[in-house]
Amino acid sequence: MEIRNATKNDIEKICTVFDAARKYMRLNGNMHQWQNGYPNTNIILEDIEKSICKVCIENNDIIGVFTLFDGPDPCYMEIYDGKWLNDEPYGVIHRIAVISNRKGVASQCIAYAEERYNNLRIDTHQDNIPMRRFLEKNGFVQCGKVIIDNGEERIAFQKNIKN
Repeated sequence: MEIRNATKNDIEKICTVFDAARKYMRLNGNMHQWQNGYPNTNIILEDIEKSICKVCIENNDIIGVFTLFDGPDPCYMEIYDGKWLNDEPYGVIHRIAVISNRKGVASQCIAYAEERYNNLRIDTHQDNIPMRRFLEKNGFVQCGKVIIDNGEERIAFQKNIKN
């Protein structure tokens, strides 16, 4: 599998991956995350223009997508009901999604991020049980709660690669 920066030509396929992820969430009891077409083409285009949108390619097809960028993330400035593992510089992962029935792709996204950062932070919705399990299985520690841009609460995770 190859991971590369997304281009404008990838937007349609990225939307397909996000649609599949939303469907998976709903089938697994997560009815509230990624509502009303989020993430939409405007957000995807903005991420592409910032060179933070990554796509996972296999057999010339996009099978996964995520954003990866240098912190700090404004949403992570305040954490409550817990604390971050440390205050060292970190990378941020957002909007990680994989096409249905593709095992191991999300783990490769994490491995890609780990090659670039000693510290990683990510958040997910309380109802996203599969993602919470995935993060814990991949060494992330639940640190507390954060409030994202739309005012909703998310569970915050961090992984310190050095330890």
